[in-house]
Amino acid sequence: MSEAILKRYKVWDVPTRIFHWVNFTAVILLILVGALMLFKKDLGITSLDAKIAIKEIHVLIGYVFVINLMIRLLWGFIGNRFARWSSLLPGKDFAATLASYIASIKNGEPQQFLGHNPMGRLAVIALFLLLITQASTGLIRAGTDIYYPPFGSTFAAQVAAEGVDPVTIKPYDKTGTDAAKYKELKAFKHIYGEIHLYAAYALLALIFLHIFAVVRAELTEGGGLVSAMFSGKKVLSKEPEDLER
Repeated sequence: MSEAILKRYKVWDVPTRIFHWVNFTAVILLILVGALMLFKKDLGITSLDAKIAIKEIHVLIGYVFVINLMIRLLWGFIGNRFARWSSLLPGKDFAATLASYIASIKNGEPQQFLGHNPMGRLAVIALFLLLITQASTGLIRAGTDIYYPPFGSTFAAQVAAEGVDPVTIKPYDKTGTDAAKYKELKAFKHIYGEIHLYAAYALLALIFLHIFAVVRAELTEGGGLVSAMFSGKKVLSKEPEDLER
């Protein structure tokens, strides 16, 4: 039996790798702080100051998350081949590529790819959609809850009573607000809060699925998926399906 010849390929560029680990860290921290907010009463956190402080920590981490995400979205247009959206978004031949990949798994000889395999591409697209949802709804809630940028001043002005300077409006305090407008804002932010919460549950589930898929692919297909996100290089035993010829 002939031994497989391993070959190293440069795949992930530095900005893509930085985004991945910053995003991973930020999301984990946001989930932990989010859980703290969600179960604050069970944990004995009842003071308003503590509630605001936890929210502020969540928002500040969220800014790092959003800025990092915006850079990655832009990098999808100017990065290297494997960072670009053209390597992620399904094209006209994607259905055939996906079917071929699934067939190769069933046959016990999974195809190898330099970039994401077809199923991985679908997972990454779903992840990005959820990340964008979390970023947008999170910024809105930051503005409605504690009047933080970029929308905080707009919402503060919206609920301020006539003749009251919006700058004086404080989080979770109805002083200086118009009762009707404050009620409208509360109903408005509830919708985005629900989207933010359930998208977070979906994101958490997809993260676990992503980790499972990476481990499975590492064991059955090889390529050093985890190490590649540090080194930027994959080591493959077959000619990759997406090798440019």
